[in-house]
Amino acid sequence: MTALPIATIAPAASYASRVQKIITPAGLECWLVEDYAVPLVAFDFAFRGGNTQDPNGREGATSMLAGLLDEGAGDMDADAFHRALDDKAVEISFSADRDLFGGRLKTLTRHIDAAFDLLRLSVNEARLDEDAIERVRSQMIAGLKREAKDPDAMVGKAFREMAFPGHAYGRPGRGTMESVPMITRDDLIGLRGSIMARDSLKIAAVGAIDAKHLASLIDHVFADLPATGKLVAIPDVTLSHQGERHIIDVDVPQSTIRFALPGLARKDPDFMIATVVNHILGGGVFSARLFKEVREKRGLAYSVYSSLANFKHAALFSGGTSTKNERVAESLSVIEEEIAKMAAEGPTADELDKAKKYLTGSYALRFDTSTKICEQLVHLQTEGFAVDYLDERNGLIQAVTLEQTQRVAKRLFDGKKLLVTIAGRPEGL
Repeated sequence: MTALPIATIAPAASYASRVQKIITPAGLECWLVEDYAVPLVAFDFAFRGGNTQDPNGREGATSMLAGLLDEGAGDMDADAFHRALDDKAVEISFSADRDLFGGRLKTLTRHIDAAFDLLRLSVNEARLDEDAIERVRSQMIAGLKREAKDPDAMVGKAFREMAFPGHAYGRPGRGTMESVPMITRDDLIGLRGSIMARDSLKIAAVGAIDAKHLASLIDHVFADLPATGKLVAIPDVTLSHQGERHIIDVDVPQSTIRFALPGLARKDPDFMIATVVNHILGGGVFSARLFKEVREKRGLAYSVYSSLANFKHAALFSGGTSTKNERVAESLSVIEEEIAKMAAEGPTADELDKAKKYLTGSYALRFDTSTKICEQLVHLQTEGFAVDYLDERNGLIQAVTLEQTQRVAKRLFDGKKLLVTIAGRPEGL
């Protein structure tokens, strides 16, 4: 489906000024960017409570629910429901991550009422037929069988278990070969009732629709949901097993490596400074120190990266790479040396200047399609930011000083040891 170009959505001077906050008659809030350049509407929403809400022993249940809400609803079975979507070129999908359960709709404006009718059915009257459950279960099990032989999936699983032992974040969001067969229809119905409630719902829309019409459609879809959810409380958690290295033996010529340290919470006053520091260290660009030292100078790996990962109840600095088994020890040594160097000295003035230019200049790419804009607007709401942040963000980056990056680099890295997980047969460790 054609996306709305950013030039029609928001002037470079202000993204926030184009966002309307609307409140529906039922009291639901939506952030709307109204634009008629293209006869399309994109619509995103999210509920609090993702994979962390899976019942014990039923890991993967929330992911299964996400895969089933468009597999038949109301008086339509899965085939009839998908035919109804195809007839109107409507796209509806659902997803689950650690902390959120979300959905997305895209439609041509002339089919918008029919599209929201179908969305209302999937949200309120998904059938969860046994044949659909078994079909989605089989798909999940097939995916798990593939992952059981995939070093990337294996190292990710080991990383979660070591980073968050005994915590919901340590459990597999897509389930296990043991848990997926145990998920019942009653489990799915229970999760739907617990998660899909109005009190945690965040909504955004972009496209050719006015506020009044959109408000009526939102209430049509969501007004009959429970007022409050019944979420299991999830405690905050910090990274475990720092300074340890854990190896998953896999007979492959190349090892896959994950590493981590504690990060900074999204609302931490130093978070934007840490974003700049991470970009300079390993933020996925050719100018990053890790890329230069690991790939360009030594040819140890094709790629290497680091990032700041923020969940509702945890924050990480994490990264990874893949390299030949005989070069794992050298690669880790270089990575640790660069982290220690960043802690001791911080970035240079030239690195800071280039990072600011990249981070501010690339920000517009988050808003170059209607789908991306919706995603960003819902993301800001779930993180608790006001719409003004859209315009403030680049200013926060520009305001970062060299002294601040030096201080925050020490805060992030000084004297800390990495948790490392490796899938392969690394030599020399």
